[in-house]
Amino acid sequence: MNFVATGIGAGLVSALLTAVIVKATPLAAMLYLLAPIPVLIVSLGWDHRSGLVAALVGGLAIGLILSPLSGLGFALITALPAWWLAYLSLLGRPGPDGTMEWYPVGRLLAWAAATAALTIIAAGVISTGGDYGAFEQNTREVAEAFVNAQFATGPEGLDADTREQLIAIFTRLTSFLSAQGFVTVLALYLWAAARIVLASKRLPRPWPSVPELMMPRSAGLILIGGLILANFGGFAGALGMALSGAFLMAFALQGLAAIHDRTRGRSGRSFLLSALYVLIFVTQGILMVALALFGIADSTFGLRRRFGTRPTPPPTLST
Repeated sequence: MNFVATGIGAGLVSALLTAVIVKATPLAAMLYLLAPIPVLIVSLGWDHRSGLVAALVGGLAIGLILSPLSGLGFALITALPAWWLAYLSLLGRPGPDGTMEWYPVGRLLAWAAATAALTIIAAGVISTGGDYGAFEQNTREVAEAFVNAQFATGPEGLDADTREQLIAIFTRLTSFLSAQGFVTVLALYLWAAARIVLASKRLPRPWPSVPELMMPRSAGLILIGGLILANFGGFAGALGMALSGAFLMAFALQGLAAIHDRTRGRSGRSFLLSALYVLIFVTQGILMVALALFGIADSTFGLRRRFGTRPTPPPTLST
């Protein structure tokens, strides 16, 4: 019954990190963002059933502290996505030679993208009670706040028509951009939690070679389906936008991983990677579009398998 005790503890910690958001301070916001980490840690280091217990206990605690709807939102939006990715991470099967074959990291990234998109839409449905009009109004308020923060108004700023057009564009893109950010957050959460569990020597699987990750070709088909679905109205269109944003970001992360992979053992690797990250920051993520295209080509055509092998890294070089 150890998984029950650890699950209860993780659920209460995660609920506390979530509940502090009512303080509305920068520190409270930072703590709120860490809420999925305890669920991931106990799911990876003890038993995936601990994560389910944490989701249930945390949801009940939030329901009592804040409201039943907030408790449901915690379980579906914070705890269960973390549990699901941890569960997939520990899937394995014996190979023909008797060694364990663990769930591929590339498929984990694809699932992180799908989970991010579905969670974004689930959050919208729960918060609005399934009213798409209210959902659209919420996304418009987010778009207005973004436009007001980025562009000045008045005589030297945007005119009313241009401002309204920008608000309409960002209202449409809110699900797309939210899913992009969330898939990155989920990937970072999973990596950080796995590192913590690995340091405690409780991680059941060996540490994978993350730079070698490659999503399956079916991920490209999901991206195409998302782009098609995005042309529809209602929640179906919002889901299409979320899937498009999430999988484009996942392919960009794969492209970034491929560059890490192909530069191992080469001179000037540190400078090249540092310059790459600086360019991503300076261009405000625009370079991620090129990385996404590279990631799509890598999955579709197997670019890394086609164009030779990389140099063997020195024994002391970290991968």
